[in-house]
Amino acid sequence: MITISVNNQTKQISSSISIAQLLTELKQPNQGIAVAINQSIVSKNSWTQEILNEGDDVLIIQATQGG
Repeated sequence: MITISVNNQTKQISSSISIAQLLTELKQPNQGIAVAINQSIVSKNSWTQEILNEGDDVLIIQATQGG
């Protein structure tokens, strides 16, 4: 297990987990969101390859509509 931060909340997750797997565990939709790791945006094409590491700071941003 490793410890990461997701939207300023500490989470314990399995080691060697990808962003895509994290989103599935968190029941996050894959559409309408952006993900940054350690303040660097990760393209959606890389979500299955990008593996999270101990201490990573993950930010999940949900697109909203307004007017």
